[in-house]
Amino acid sequence: MRRFILGWKTLGHARRFRAEIVNYADDLCVLGKAPAAEMLAVVERLVAGLKLAVNERKTRCLRCSEEAFEFLGYRIGRNYRPNGGGTCIGTRPTKASVQSICRRISEMTVRRHCGKPPEVIVERVNRLMTGWANYYSLGQVSPAYDAVNRHAARRLRQWLCRKHKVKFGKFVRFPDERLHDNYGLVRLTRSAMSLSNAKA
Repeated sequence: MRRFILGWKTLGHARRFRAEIVNYADDLCVLGKAPAAEMLAVVERLVAGLKLAVNERKTRCLRCSEEAFEFLGYRIGRNYRPNGGGTCIGTRPTKASVQSICRRISEMTVRRHCGKPPEVIVERVNRLMTGWANYYSLGQVSPAYDAVNRHAARRLRQWLCRKHKVKFGKFVRFPDERLHDNYGLVRLTRSAMSLSNAKA
């Protein structure tokens, strides 16, 4: 991949197409101003010169303003600004990435873990949520954070009810404030996760 990106730049394709390559391992996106078919033809030629092949099943050509795509757990495309402020091209966590962390939180709060102290469960859930949010910190993240927060609070509440043999849903013995203030469950917010990002 390093040789491919070096060839893309030294042969002048980055300048000619006004295009940049974003990659992780062997997954990549070519973001440019030129027609997609022209850029794809050059990509295929360079890759073939390295005795590799483009995965046709995963390859797509599109205009980001018209069609969204997913890359490294992010959905990249048109987003609606909150409060009816129009639209913009940006990123947000994919639906699959939100579902994945919710499944992992559910696995941490199943009945068989009721013998563990609450602080152990909360610490594990907090570590998982914080690590996930540190990666998913770009773009429109608040809706995804809200969904994860709600799921984590509901699962921890269910786990505590099972542990203390209290019927879940009869009354709120473990309200959100108690989960966060007394048990220390983290609450994902954009400001809390606004850490410095690595630069290429």
